[in-house]
Amino acid sequence: MTAAAALQLPKTGRLTKSNAMAFVDLANPTRYLSLSGRFLPFLWAAALVGLAIGLYLAFFVAPADYQQGETVRIMYIHVPSAWLSMFGYSLMAIASLGTLVWRHPLADVAAKSIAPVGAAFTFLALLTGSLWGKPMWGTYWVWDARLTSVLILFLMYLGLIALWRAVDDPGRAARAAAILTLVGAVNLPIIKFSVDWWNTLHQPASVFRLGGPTIDPSMLWPLLVMALAMTLLFLALSVMAMRNEILRRRIRTLQRMAAGLAG
Repeated sequence: MTAAAALQLPKTGRLTKSNAMAFVDLANPTRYLSLSGRFLPFLWAAALVGLAIGLYLAFFVAPADYQQGETVRIMYIHVPSAWLSMFGYSLMAIASLGTLVWRHPLADVAAKSIAPVGAAFTFLALLTGSLWGKPMWGTYWVWDARLTSVLILFLMYLGLIALWRAVDDPGRAARAAAILTLVGAVNLPIIKFSVDWWNTLHQPASVFRLGGPTIDPSMLWPLLVMALAMTLLFLALSVMAMRNEILRRRIRTLQRMAAGLAG
C-alpha cells in the first residue's frame, strides 16, 4: 500500500487496533486545536491593543524619574519580562507534574511549547536589564545574585530545548525534560528572594510586597498595563506554539503509520 493511501485510512475507518489507539491518544489535542482556534484571534487582539495602550502610557504619559530620568522607561519592558520569565518556567514545572504524575497528553506539549517563549522573555529581561544597568551602575553586567540566578534560568530554558531536540523517542524526551524542569524549579525562589538573602545591587521588590507598592501610581499603572499586555502576548505565543507542536506530532504519527503499512 502506498503512503498516500495510508494517509486516507483515518477517513475510511480501515485502521488496525494499534493505529486506532494512536488516534485515541490525539483526542484531547484535537479538542484543544478546536477550542484554541476559536479564542486565539481574540487573545491576539487583546494582546496587541494592550501593548499599544501600555507603550503609549509608558513612553508618553508616565513621568520621568527624578533620579533616573528617561532611562526609567526601560522598566516598563524589563520588569514584565522578568516576571514572565519566572511565570513561564512555573507553567513548565506544573506541566512536568502532569507528564510524570497524570500522564496528560497535553502536558509535554505545553512544556515543550512554552520553553522557547520563556527563553525569549528571559533573554529580553537580561538584555533590558543590562541596558538599564549601564547608566545606573556604570556597567552592563555584575555577577550579583539576582542577575546570576536569572542567567541560570535562561541556560535552563536552553538546556531543556536542546534535550527535547536531542532525544528521538518522544516519551523518553518528555520524562527526562520533566525531571530536569522540576529540578531546575528550585531556582525560582532563589530568583525571587535573592535580593533579600544576599547583598546585591539589584533593587528589592517594589510592586508585590507586604507593605504595598512603593512606586508612585503615575508609574505603577502603566507598568501594570504593560505587564497584563505582555502576559497576553506570552499566552498567545504559547498557544500558537502548542498548536504547532500538536500538528507536528500528528504529522509524525501519520508518517509512521504510513511507513508501517507500506512496509
